[in-house]
Amino acid sequence: MPNNRRTRSLLQAGRPMDARSMAMSETIRDPASAEARFLLGVSQVALGRIREGIAHLHDAISLARSTEYYAHLARCLLMIRKDGDARDALREAEDCLAGGEKADALTHDTMGCAYARLGSHTDSLPHFAAAVRAEPGNRQFRYNQAIALSFVGDTDASEKAFETLLALDPHNARAHHGLAGVRRQTTNRNHVARLRKVRAGTRDQDARLLLGYALAKELEDIGEAQDSFRCLLKTNSEYRSRISYDFAHDAAIFDAIETSWPQFASAPVAKPPTNAPIFIVGMPRTGTTLVDRILSSHPDVVSAGELQAFPLAVKAASGTRTRNVLDVETLLHAAGKDLGQIGRSYMERAASHVPTPRTRFIDKFPGNFQYAGLIARAIPDATIICLRRHPMGTVVSNFKNLFATTSRYYQYSYDLREIAQYYVRFDRLMAFWKRALPGRILEVRYEDLVEAQEKTTRRILEHCVLPWSESCLTFHENASPVSTPSAAQVRRPIYRDALARWRRHEAALTDARDVFDAAGISIETAYQIGCPGHPDIRERQTG
Repeated sequence: MPNNRRTRSLLQAGRPMDARSMAMSETIRDPASAEARFLLGVSQVALGRIREGIAHLHDAISLARSTEYYAHLARCLLMIRKDGDARDALREAEDCLAGGEKADALTHDTMGCAYARLGSHTDSLPHFAAAVRAEPGNRQFRYNQAIALSFVGDTDASEKAFETLLALDPHNARAHHGLAGVRRQTTNRNHVARLRKVRAGTRDQDARLLLGYALAKELEDIGEAQDSFRCLLKTNSEYRSRISYDFAHDAAIFDAIETSWPQFASAPVAKPPTNAPIFIVGMPRTGTTLVDRILSSHPDVVSAGELQAFPLAVKAASGTRTRNVLDVETLLHAAGKDLGQIGRSYMERAASHVPTPRTRFIDKFPGNFQYAGLIARAIPDATIICLRRHPMGTVVSNFKNLFATTSRYYQYSYDLREIAQYYVRFDRLMAFWKRALPGRILEVRYEDLVEAQEKTTRRILEHCVLPWSESCLTFHENASPVSTPSAAQVRRPIYRDALARWRRHEAALTDARDVFDAAGISIETAYQIGCPGHPDIRERQTG
């Protein structure tokens, strides 16, 4: 036992190599020690040997059931995308708790984080609350609780939790950023002065990024649109100078999607799934969450959130071991593989995220637009809806949103010209899919949804072969969690203030306009509200 306590101390001190050596010695001395096996597994995971660590965690559980062991097993299984197995591990952890076992703060926080990774934010809340009660001074635990409360729509409790964290840590940039996004700020109730002061006082680049986005968001909320955009320009310019993004990399992926399509189009489709999931795709911040809320308000539909299940199914089929889920090598190696197997693999991966089995579910990962052709063949009964938004509106909305900085898939979003370049390739790919899959993808303009909510909603339901439901018009009353940047917006009725908002910043959008002009995309006629536009332009924009 003293050795196991020492091993835990080494792990807490950030010394996993030493912890592994001590845990290994203890397992040799006492092969029946579940604790030593568990600590050996945690040490291996900390050293990046995740699968080896998982094997040791299983050994520990075979020797002794424990909430802590199952919680860490769930965490590790999520690292290797074994979502279904992770959920099973969480069930076992809950059984241990129900049997009277006590768990420490870290175990509860680990369970909360695992539930959050699975999209089960409501289930995460009791564990985050327990972690905070046990260690009220732990800032990470408090942040996890605050952000989870915002996801489930408990605005008042989330704000209170963020403010409590900021009282402990006034310079916590993540807390400032999270608090800014909880609700729409007003001239009488905002944090602009505090955000200016905190941002001016820090030189930490990651903190400046978060604080810059928070400040820009609140400035726009209170009507200071120009000041907000100037803040964004400065913030994004600072961050763009720190990353080595090259649009040519994304262009190569778009090229590979198009050139590999003939092989995918002629690939075998053996025993495809008979399920009929609904895929909502498009560029980010173009209304995908709004349509997800509308559809999931229908009594026959549930939302599974933004899944990585289809990209992972394609990656697994390709057999490549490259770092990124989507790259040229993966596409070329997956081309020609059995699409039926990819479809079945997708359904298996998605199953653990569907809250109500045997119900039609939505996968609203916007990036699935790159896989639309594969989805159509791999899951013949799938429904695909693509959201479109005015080109400039798309550019500005992407520029204003802070995506996950750990993901290279959104690195185009810090420069207005590069966002426009990305949009041009997105537009071209959707035209490509329209030719390859006539009638298969319903394209929905965000502007149409705002201007003609019921009419557009009826089109969407008809495409999904769903009966009309009035509840789709009151989507803002949908109580299910939302973990995207649109959370606050989709909890109120459709509003028109975002339409043509980009025109406020037209002078700063010259580079983006040049890109669109060169690509033949008309900014003035495409997507004018209430205007059909030039037939050729409209054909491109709905393609």
